[in-house]
Amino acid sequence: MNRNEQLARRVIDCFYPAGELRDLLWTHSRAVADKVLNCLKKRNMAGIDPGTAELAALLHDIGIIRTDAPSIHCHGTLPYLAHGMAGAAMLRPLGLYLCADVCERHTGSGLTAKEIRDQHLPLPARDLTPRTAVERLVCYADKFFSKTPGRLTEEKPLEKVRAQMERFGTASLDRFDALHREFG
Repeated sequence: MNRNEQLARRVIDCFYPAGELRDLLWTHSRAVADKVLNCLKKRNMAGIDPGTAELAALLHDIGIIRTDAPSIHCHGTLPYLAHGMAGAAMLRPLGLYLCADVCERHTGSGLTAKEIRDQHLPLPARDLTPRTAVERLVCYADKFFSKTPGRLTEEKPLEKVRAQMERFGTASLDRFDALHREFG
C-alpha cells in the first residue's frame, strides 16, 4: 500500500466503521483512482501530480456516509446529491483542501449555479463545476464506475456514460465531452 492509499485509508477509517459501506467506498474509489492514473499515463500529463490525483480520487466520495441511499448501505439524512458537499465538510477540518474541492465539484460533470437554482437541487446555488485539472480528471474518471454492489469495478463503456450525462441535459453532456477530449 503506497502513502496515498495509507492516508486515504486512515481518513476513511475515521468516518466509516468496518463493514459493507466502507468496503464499497474503498472498492469504488480505488477503481476511480486506477482510471485516473491510467489517464495520466496515457495522456502523459506532466502538469498533474499523480500522487495528488490518486489521493483526491480515493477520497472523492467520502461524504456518501452522510446521505440517505440504503441501496448502497448509506443511512444518513442528506440527499445523495449532497454527498460532495458533505465530503468537503469532512475533509476541510483535516487540512485536505484540494480533496475537499474535488468532493464538491465532481457530481455529474459539475453543476452550475443556474442549474442548481433552475432544478431546485438541494445544494447551495453556486458554481460547482470542476476547475483544476485534478478536479476535472477525478470528475471524468468517476463517471465510468457505479456504486452498485457487485459491479463496482466494471468500467462502463463511453457511450453508456454519455447517455447518462445526456439525461441531465445538453450542458452536462457538453461538459462531459470536454472532459473526454481532455482525458479520454
